[in-house]
Amino acid sequence: MPISVVILAAGQGKRMKSDLPKVLQPVAGRPLLQHVIDSARELSASDIHVVYGHGGERVRETLAAENVTWALQAEQLGTGHAVQQAMPAVPDDHLVLILFGDVPLVQGATMQRLVDAATNGEALGVLSVRMQDPTGYGRIVRDRAGTVARIVEHKDANQKERAIDEVNTGLMAASAKRMREWLAQLRNDNAQGEYYLTDVVVLAAKAGLKVNVIPADSEDEVLGVNDKVQLAEVESIYRKRRATELMLQGVTLVDPARFDARGSVTAGRDVHIDVNVVLEGKVTLGNRVRIGPNVVIRDSEIGDDTVVFPNCVIDHASIGPNCNIGPFARFRPSSSLAQGVHVGNFVEVKNSILGAGAKANHLTYLGDATVGERVNVGAGTITCNYDGVNKFRTEIGAGAFIGSGAMLVAPVKIGAGATIGAGSTITKDAPDDKLTLERSKQVTLDSWKRPVKQPKG
Repeated sequence: MPISVVILAAGQGKRMKSDLPKVLQPVAGRPLLQHVIDSARELSASDIHVVYGHGGERVRETLAAENVTWALQAEQLGTGHAVQQAMPAVPDDHLVLILFGDVPLVQGATMQRLVDAATNGEALGVLSVRMQDPTGYGRIVRDRAGTVARIVEHKDANQKERAIDEVNTGLMAASAKRMREWLAQLRNDNAQGEYYLTDVVVLAAKAGLKVNVIPADSEDEVLGVNDKVQLAEVESIYRKRRATELMLQGVTLVDPARFDARGSVTAGRDVHIDVNVVLEGKVTLGNRVRIGPNVVIRDSEIGDDTVVFPNCVIDHASIGPNCNIGPFARFRPSSSLAQGVHVGNFVEVKNSILGAGAKANHLTYLGDATVGERVNVGAGTITCNYDGVNKFRTEIGAGAFIGSGAMLVAPVKIGAGATIGAGSTITKDAPDDKLTLERSKQVTLDSWKRPVKQPKG
């Protein structure tokens, strides 16, 4: 049976105390709503509908690349009313799965169990969870036979009902045709004056449909986010989940509590990651890669046996095997290193290619450069690639030796095997296998005296 997913994402989120709409608050660097959409895609749903409201245009702009159908809830009249806004675009012969944009940790496998509980539209599937403190959640009320009778919201519950620890998560699955019929019968005679989606449980039971309540694996999976405290709690759970996944794949994490994977990570065998490492976007780590503490890697590949020493930032770079990186090295986008390259402390590489065995070990900037094999770049060298308007490239041939403190003013070519004298400012091409240097005349002024501060009068 085709599946249509409806994600409710219209809440204002006043308790966030933020100008950013609640469903755009970040977890692991991505909006809450993005996590829910990504999980929903695991079901191979026919379509995904997002009901938006508060900060709507900003929500749509942020997720403009997503292939979803948007439905506006102009007035916040409850969860039942919110689902109604999406239903006109959902075909009757679909199964509708209802998710929430501020509940980001529900896994695809749980969603599939909920879909299966709806038995091709012949039942209503409801996801529940048992909570130590169910305050604020709707309670699942069962009859003596254990059959679900209704769901009562916390504010409408009596003392006996509030003692129930099995709560409704809000996630449901049912026939779209029947859901449309139930939504049309909702009433708002309750403490909130809202149209509750949970009231469809009673309507389903009255219609003779079985209500299949499926328990979530853990309370963590269905936590909603309403304030910054809960946002941090969800972030922590997500971080732990990702760390566990990688360790089960064989990655050694020195301290899982001080590790963040904020995107997709592919790791080879015997990878070792120290504390306070952050991996963002798509990161690929080869076999036996070692990552030191306080390293940020974003959308990059690192080859086998490469060592990244502490306090490096690697952003959109491709680093080959057997390289030594850092400490305190920075790679900006579009940088590529071949095998056996050494890039050391306080070296910045941007939009540059370094050939096999090249070395730049200290205090160097390589921007818009092509560096050949076995080149040695001395400390303090700078490729002067920007004239204030345009960027130009520097080309350094294989086996060249660049002396310390050299300024290579692009566009310029340094020949293969060339040597550049320390302290030179090179503005013209340097030939192969020759020493090229440029230095002004050194002068000593015997009569010069250092200024002395005058006493205050």
